[in-house]
Amino acid sequence: MRLWERMGARLVAGGEGAHFSVWAPNARSISVIGEWNAWDAARDPLHAARGGVWTGFVPAARRGMLYKFRIVGADGVAHDKADPYALMSEAPPATASVVWDHAYDWGDATWLARRAERQAPTAPMSIYEVHLGSWMRGPGGEHLSYRAVAPKLIAHVRALGFTHVELMPLTEHPFYGSWGYQATGYFAPTRRYGEPQELMALIDALHQAGIGVILDWVPAHFPNDGHGLVHFDGTHLYEHADPRRGVHPDWNTLIFNLARHEVRSFLLSSALMWLQVFHVDGLRVDAVASMLYLDYSRKEGQWLPNHLGGRENLEAIEFLRALNQAIHAEVPGAIVIAEESTAWPGVSHRVEDGGLGFDFKWDMGWMHDTLRYFGRDPVTRAQHHRDVTFRMMYAYSERFMLPLSHDEVVHGKGSLVRKMSPGTGGGSARLANLRLLYAYMFGLPGKKLLFMGDEFAQVREWNHDGQLDWGLLAEAEHAGLMKWVGRLGHLLRAEPALYELDHDPLGFRWAVVDDYKRSTLAFLRRPRQGAVILVILNFTPMTWTNYTVPFEAPGEWVRMLSSDEAQFGGAGHDGPERLIADHSAGGALPCAATLDLPPLTALVYRGPEVKAYDAAALELRESLAAEAEAAREGAVTG
Repeated sequence: MRLWERMGARLVAGGEGAHFSVWAPNARSISVIGEWNAWDAARDPLHAARGGVWTGFVPAARRGMLYKFRIVGADGVAHDKADPYALMSEAPPATASVVWDHAYDWGDATWLARRAERQAPTAPMSIYEVHLGSWMRGPGGEHLSYRAVAPKLIAHVRALGFTHVELMPLTEHPFYGSWGYQATGYFAPTRRYGEPQELMALIDALHQAGIGVILDWVPAHFPNDGHGLVHFDGTHLYEHADPRRGVHPDWNTLIFNLARHEVRSFLLSSALMWLQVFHVDGLRVDAVASMLYLDYSRKEGQWLPNHLGGRENLEAIEFLRALNQAIHAEVPGAIVIAEESTAWPGVSHRVEDGGLGFDFKWDMGWMHDTLRYFGRDPVTRAQHHRDVTFRMMYAYSERFMLPLSHDEVVHGKGSLVRKMSPGTGGGSARLANLRLLYAYMFGLPGKKLLFMGDEFAQVREWNHDGQLDWGLLAEAEHAGLMKWVGRLGHLLRAEPALYELDHDPLGFRWAVVDDYKRSTLAFLRRPRQGAVILVILNFTPMTWTNYTVPFEAPGEWVRMLSSDEAQFGGAGHDGPERLIADHSAGGALPCAATLDLPPLTALVYRGPEVKAYDAAALELRESLAAEAEAAREGAVTG
């Protein structure tokens, strides 16, 4: 699980020379070619050792020098391959590896000491997803380095209240348009933004600012670029030989052969290196569904069943379990998040209980239902009310994360704000819907993830070849939306009710769930200790007068947020500052409060402390029971 310490190029003490090791069991011969030997394969041959590993010492190799392996494969053909274990690569489109090390003086001990607490299921977590190359660029359109982007990213994330950033894959990748999801360098951060130590400095700075770092990581597949892993020693070494197992039909990429111990070791070591050496706080594992099913995106006859005759990829299941167990054992406090889009059971359940062992799973069903709902004209939403209520039927089957990710704003899908139905209200209505969507998201149980640019309603579809349209912040409505996201982010961190019981049914209760005719919802979020939070949502452009919210107990509720406030770009219909729940209206619950509910608006109220609220509810129930009993006795004696 620590191959980066044994394989690839390892400088000796003093830096005068390096040991080279590479796994290529079927190669006929291997040499190290590089800057020091004029790329001459005759000068630095490696020697076959145990287990198909070739090794050798090169006295002339120095830190910063370029190199490759000249491999004469089993087929007798020579290929120049990048080092699969290289710690750094040449800046793309060049493809050589670089002799390097991991020397860095870290300053994030305080963060690491509290990491497990900050990333527990009971902690607040809201994640800002970032593609570093297109978040912000220099004045000439050039990429910002890891160091240069650090202060700007930190200031932005802190202002919005996010607890974490999630960096789209930084493993070295030849095709920039893959966004890093087709990697060739599983141990090397991309040189597009600087050297490995510069990435360490970015992570260090984020930690010192109190911000966690999650890295996208892709064990599902890799590209077929000739300098990479494909046909590495003249045979199908890292990939399955049979295309029914070894070729991914969606991306024309190659699938790792997880039946090989050496391939599993390669991937486990990569994962642990990012966590242990680069101090990354967690991994988001991409395309888990494509790993779990042998027939994923394949038609009849295009896939092979497992030895039991089923469609489950048993090797991938065991690998994912081993991955999660290794991470939790070796890096306590680190988390692993699954991007898994099916109903596979137990993704975030413990391996010991038959699960896959992830800490969290993306709730893709919620994302699809929600965006479909918000894309409908408000006058038709009454017919699709289940899209915004069904999620709570399964909300506690996994530890879920609610994602509005890059996947929703690419490949002709348009921007998030463009997915919002304007009804008859035009652009302002789209933004009102987006504020409403974010309140719904931050109010529901589950951790949160939002892609860059969505915080200020980027209008254009995301383009990895440029930066975000920061100029939109000159417009009041877009600036107001970003302020709204910031208020939600800071509110989430401040109110235990909004995060502490994310994965416990005790933390949530519907107050209004079935008012489909008016397309409204109201629900309570409860902490273990602290104030109860009420969220009311009106998904229509209508004002609902004398709207009733039922409660279990009497009490006063103070408005904390209204999405229609002018400062957030709204029309200024803020809703009442206070709600008074009293025992004056019948219905399913003994108490109620009434208000005029503004159009396309989310209202958030802070109520009594949970202990006081529960005590008042119990007292009221006992009082009502006593009244009912007295009424029955009076009826009998009468």
